[in-house]
Amino acid sequence: MSKLTRPIVLALAAMALHGQTIGPRLPGGKPDFNGVWQAIGPAHYDIERHMARHSLMLRDGPHGPLPAVQTLALGAVGAVPGGMGIVEGGKIPYKPEALKVREENRRHWIERDPEVKCYLPGIPRATYMPFPFEIVQNSQQFFFAYEFAGAHRDVLFKDPGPAETDGWMGQAVGRWEGDTLVIDNSGFNDQTWFDRAGNHHSNQLRVVERLKLLGPNHIQYEATITDPETFTAPWKIALPLYRRMEKDARIMDFKCVEFVEELMFGEYRRNPLKR
Repeated sequence: MSKLTRPIVLALAAMALHGQTIGPRLPGGKPDFNGVWQAIGPAHYDIERHMARHSLMLRDGPHGPLPAVQTLALGAVGAVPGGMGIVEGGKIPYKPEALKVREENRRHWIERDPEVKCYLPGIPRATYMPFPFEIVQNSQQFFFAYEFAGAHRDVLFKDPGPAETDGWMGQAVGRWEGDTLVIDNSGFNDQTWFDRAGNHHSNQLRVVERLKLLGPNHIQYEATITDPETFTAPWKIALPLYRRMEKDARIMDFKCVEFVEELMFGEYRRNPLKR
């Protein structure tokens, strides 16, 4: 072995020893996920593969649903861009009745979407919304802080048993499988959606996430979704996450409640505002 090739061989051997992960590590040897991350793409509109369309479809015409007047007034801003989707196989395996609910949700998106009301986004939706999030990690703890609505969650590495109550962000229990962080999420309510297309679930939702560094600035994110009340079988999503590279990258303060107060409570004003 020449002096030139020896460092390369040693580096490749080290990569194999650490499960092929390329990226920074903490002093204890675990992959270092610390940083500000963000998904790129239209998954927050619709996680299934889809063509471009109007965002509001409220009434039927001879050739299918017709766009609402509000969407037409917004022009391109009120449209949903096409996307290849992040659902493995392209389609979510809904039960027939649950699919009907999804179609109703889609028609009445602006009225029903919990994002519009600034409710907490839930998992996995928080991951691919058009907002960055931050991971704070040390050798024993793993914490997610999301820009949207100030959402956050703490990954527990000691399973406390079933969640005491159902919540918006669920209960996250983590474990390491080599260099992959596996997070088992349960204890959800039935109020969150997967996207703006009305894809929904029940309170039996379970989400098993897998995060693996593909390099210093990329995470491969996968999640397996199980909900026997809503779906005929488990299904999976996958997408890359990208490190925000700005010199001063950080999550901003987006406490969106103040922007929806009039929408949510304006009718209770003594003198309601003119709309």
